[in-house]
Amino acid sequence: MGVIRHVVCGMSGGVDSSVAALLLRRRGYQVTGVFMKNWDSLDESGVCTTERDCEDAYRVCRMLDIPFHQVSYVKEYWHEVFSNLLGEYHKGRTPNPDILCNKHIKFKHFYQYTVNVIGADAMATGHYARTSQEDEEVFQQTHKPDPEFRFRDRFESRNAVRLYQGADRLKDQTFFLSQISQEALRRTIFPLAGLTKDYVKKIAAEAGFHHVLKKKEYLEPKPGHFVSIEDGKIMGTHKGWFTFTLGQRARIGGQKDAWFVVDKDTTTGEIFIFAVLYKGDECLGSGKIIRLGPSEHTLQRLSKEQTPEVAI
Repeated sequence: MGVIRHVVCGMSGGVDSSVAALLLRRRGYQVTGVFMKNWDSLDESGVCTTERDCEDAYRVCRMLDIPFHQVSYVKEYWHEVFSNLLGEYHKGRTPNPDILCNKHIKFKHFYQYTVNVIGADAMATGHYARTSQEDEEVFQQTHKPDPEFRFRDRFESRNAVRLYQGADRLKDQTFFLSQISQEALRRTIFPLAGLTKDYVKKIAAEAGFHHVLKKKEYLEPKPGHFVSIEDGKIMGTHKGWFTFTLGQRARIGGQKDAWFVVDKDTTTGEIFIFAVLYKGDECLGSGKIIRLGPSEHTLQRLSKEQTPEVAI
């Protein structure tokens, strides 16, 4: 293929993909933003987070004045990722869902959509990684306008494309991209390759992407304790309550039992957990939870708040 001019950028509604699209636009590429729906999920208030993320991605595309599309891979995710995970779990193995999603969804179905449906020359994502054919002069820490709009034209090389760590070693995502095909990797651009997370957030702020910067994933970490809901015993520590959702398994170092999040105290940062025991595939001491009700901690707190004070 010849020079790259039209790039489809996968938009998640987060800061990384938003800045990736911005950088592509700045360099003169024809950019189309596409939001992928891979899973139906609700947050703790019952709001569909996918719809909210899609709206955030759409707002960014409007600000950048680029076309916006959305595509659903819920069925593909179920058959090629989720079912695969369940099968491996039953065999005692624990594959990484991000690796499978990248391999089967983002860099397979989405890649095919990019090339065959939209007809773009390449795709881009907000991953912190780079390849052996990244053009280092294209994306830099400081933006330098290029009136000639240089485009990468080295995609005809038949040499194997290698994955390398990006500039931000703490955010490096090459492990999660390790199983994608050479075909897809050859036509993928990683605009954040030479940037740090802090600088990406700075670019987002300067561009006015305040709605994506306000998401809970960018809240300052507030360490706290994992507390047993049954006896109040401290079972371990965590780095931030907002990274856990009710019903999620809490992985605590040194604990053999399976502990699950049943409540959170955002004031103290405490996460209240409950142990569920397993024997083989059978769950012992717990019925099937359809919907989590108020925990013991919440009921006690509400009881104290509603008890009238008595003057002495």
